[in-house]
Amino acid sequence: MTLKERALRLRYNYIPDHVIGEILTKRWTDNAIPFVALVITVAGFGSAIPGFFDPASLSDSTRQLGEFSIVVIGLTIVVLGGGIDLSVGSIFALANFAAVGCFFVWNQPVWVCFLAAMLTGLVFGCINGLLVGYMRLRAFLTTLVTLIIGRAIFDILVIDFNTQIQTSTASSDLWDFIGDSSVFGDAVPNGPSISVAAAAVIAIIGHIAITRSRPGWHTLAVGGSRRSAYNSGIKVKRTVFMTYVISGLCCGLAGFLIACRLSGAGPGTGAGMEIAALTAVVVGGNSLGGGRGSVAKGVMGAIIVLVITNGLIRLGFGTGANQMFLGLLLAAAVTLDIRWLKNRHKVLSEIYVTPMHHQMGETQSALPGSGSPYALSSKLSKAEPIGLDELEGPEDVILDQDDHLYAGTRHGEIVRYLAPDYKRSEVFAHIGGFPLGLAIDRDGAIKTCVGAMGLYSIDKGRKVTQLSTETNRSWTSVLDDARLRDPNDCDIAPDGRIYFTDSTTRYDAHDWALDSIEGRPTGRLLVYDPRDGSTKTLLKGLRYANGVCMAHDGQSLFMAESWACRVHRYWFDGPNKGRFECVIRDMPGYPDNINRASDGTYWMAWLGMRTPSYDLALRKPGMRKRMTRRLPQDEWLFPNINTGGVVKFDESGRIVEALGDLGGERHPMVTSMREHKGYLYIGGILNNRIGRLRLEGADPNWTGWSSYWGGKG
Repeated sequence: MTLKERALRLRYNYIPDHVIGEILTKRWTDNAIPFVALVITVAGFGSAIPGFFDPASLSDSTRQLGEFSIVVIGLTIVVLGGGIDLSVGSIFALANFAAVGCFFVWNQPVWVCFLAAMLTGLVFGCINGLLVGYMRLRAFLTTLVTLIIGRAIFDILVIDFNTQIQTSTASSDLWDFIGDSSVFGDAVPNGPSISVAAAAVIAIIGHIAITRSRPGWHTLAVGGSRRSAYNSGIKVKRTVFMTYVISGLCCGLAGFLIACRLSGAGPGTGAGMEIAALTAVVVGGNSLGGGRGSVAKGVMGAIIVLVITNGLIRLGFGTGANQMFLGLLLAAAVTLDIRWLKNRHKVLSEIYVTPMHHQMGETQSALPGSGSPYALSSKLSKAEPIGLDELEGPEDVILDQDDHLYAGTRHGEIVRYLAPDYKRSEVFAHIGGFPLGLAIDRDGAIKTCVGAMGLYSIDKGRKVTQLSTETNRSWTSVLDDARLRDPNDCDIAPDGRIYFTDSTTRYDAHDWALDSIEGRPTGRLLVYDPRDGSTKTLLKGLRYANGVCMAHDGQSLFMAESWACRVHRYWFDGPNKGRFECVIRDMPGYPDNINRASDGTYWMAWLGMRTPSYDLALRKPGMRKRMTRRLPQDEWLFPNINTGGVVKFDESGRIVEALGDLGGERHPMVTSMREHKGYLYIGGILNNRIGRLRLEGADPNWTGWSSYWGGKG
């Protein structure tokens, strides 16, 4: 390897560019942006304003924050549901007056004042919800009207009752405690206020409701697409109505809390709050289009807006400057939200694929007559077809005790061809997904790996059971690698444990070409234990882990590593337990499924053949990255899967025989094969048939099932 290639290897294999793409795929990255903005805002104003972090200063700010956050949380829920509420400032002001009026004018107890404020918010929330949700009026215009009407009513009431409020002698220790004290009372005078505690409780409840409850999911669904939500059976009108009711109740609570804190109501109460609250919602990262966001983002936005407005005032800027800054901030946040939502997939397509540098080892020729043990014959061209043009993609095939033949299809079905002539067929089971590797247990139940779904079992009664969809998650993985993305092949140990491969943790099964181009070792070997239903990861760091086959000793297994052109042996039991070694390396073909042969050796499928051009491309990661960015997928250079074959090897990895279809008419590409009573049955993920080839000198009574479980052959 040259010095330049060593540098390339260091650059592309050890600098984790792929982590950036993985981070951007996560939903929590939307939270990271407002969180960074929050940190910068707090740090900036904290540095510019002396005493910004003093306990007394923070105590005053947090009281405002509690009331403002509650309003923002209510508005966030409306926005998540695809609406907008411009009347929150007016509802807030009216609820404030309702509480103050009941207490100072009509001398009512505190609990009545609380109910009056909440009832005010409920009434206006119901009005908005009725007009927008049930009457389907435009949310912007409707809430603009309620904003104007609510503000007019508030101004009239303030003028009529302001004198009585200011001259009232009403007092209450509970009223003062709610408005002025901390949660811990005199013990911690600068502790969190009642309003902050209330906001925290509401934020937690709101977060749980949106992310963990059916009404919350319905709200996000309605915000994402009302038509789709309606077609799914969601009661859209009721959901929209409830979002406005919740917003009104939040404004009512916030109005009551500010009434207790200020013990008054003035013409400026709630003025401009709708702009500040809307800015907080959007700056926090919630989409104005609805369906995307969270309560946590709304709270972060509330903190950002409140810190900015208070900070600008303490720096000497007037109200006009404050409003202008909020307007600019809102415009910038909306622009960023729209542009990011529109272009996120483009950014990911530019950076997600991060190829690695690989230098494949020298290999022997597979050309006929080359004298190499890999030299392909043309025996597969003589295979007779089963299910010609009836099947689509029989990736793996298997036979049961009664000689019936099974294969998975691209349509998510397990098809059974009935012995002895295999001319009659039936759908044995419908699973969905794409059934790949197959195995049969002692009781005759079929185990199968289903692409993008997991490990499944189909018993003799055709009952489909999900066995596993996830494994233990890696602590250092950004992606959720607990989910099975590309379960590929499986086999069953003597004690019933199922060993299977998950080819890649970065891509789904249909994106195998991207995985091959990237060449990142994210494949793994897993084991499912039927005794406790657990799934564990045994081996990681494999370049497209593929075929699995129990060795004849019952203590080890063979496993294919497709893009590395290697076969490994892993001991899961016995004196060598835990041992892992490569038994075949640098093959000229890409290995797929592996299965037992009657003479104590093993059959291995080659899904494709190495080419000099692609081997060279593996040493040019920069070229491969540019290729995926600039060319359409049908012009990419990736592994040749148009030519393959079947190879037989022994326990030591020595190649015994190599079969191919040199004319490419019947089985140019092979992903599986099974020996059964003197015949070899051949499958291929792109084939339209199953091949049946007579094996000269093979045991006519040997079956795979009897090799594993004994009994009927």
